[in-house]
Amino acid sequence: MIDLTLIALFIPTFLVISATPGMCMTLSLTLGMSIGVRRTMYMMWGELIGVALVSVLAVIGVASVMLNYPAAFAVLKYLGGAYLIYLGVQMWRSRGKMAIDLTAPANSQRARGELAIQGFVTAIANPKGWAFTISLLPSFINPDMAITPQLTVLVLIIIISEFTFLMLYATGGKTLRKLLEQSDNVRLINRISGSLMMAVGVWLALS
Repeated sequence: MIDLTLIALFIPTFLVISATPGMCMTLSLTLGMSIGVRRTMYMMWGELIGVALVSVLAVIGVASVMLNYPAAFAVLKYLGGAYLIYLGVQMWRSRGKMAIDLTAPANSQRARGELAIQGFVTAIANPKGWAFTISLLPSFINPDMAITPQLTVLVLIIIISEFTFLMLYATGGKTLRKLLEQSDNVRLINRISGSLMMAVGVWLALS
């Protein structure tokens, strides 16, 4: 069973959190601008899986152990940040054409997998995300009730909220790209996307 009062409090709380610009939302905006909303959804699936995993581990206590050993995050965090920075540099170096080829086969296994991994790594390699989830979720769980159904409902709310705002950010990126394309300013699109991608990479590495 679940505590409806705690759930009612959690929904607006997490909606505000999801709406706040962060690494994943910035990544969604960037990809929405560079590859479109439909292909950005592959990144979203990876991000949502990562967020759900972080949420579950935070509640069962594994995350608290990991936070006491920050070296466990170091390799994943730096590699993930370096990869995003590399993508950003590639975008900057592209001039007369889109940095990410929109004519490439969007449904190829490699394209989908790379985008999903990108979202997953960004979600799980952020120590601040773990710390925030540890401090937030337990306060919305009633210890006098079964944990499993409560955690299931909370994770579903998190996934729905995250997906909603990821879509909004990706759509905003697509709209921005359309506005820029009206003046055929492909180089500017690449540089904005590249700068945002590098910012997310640095953010991830230094967080």
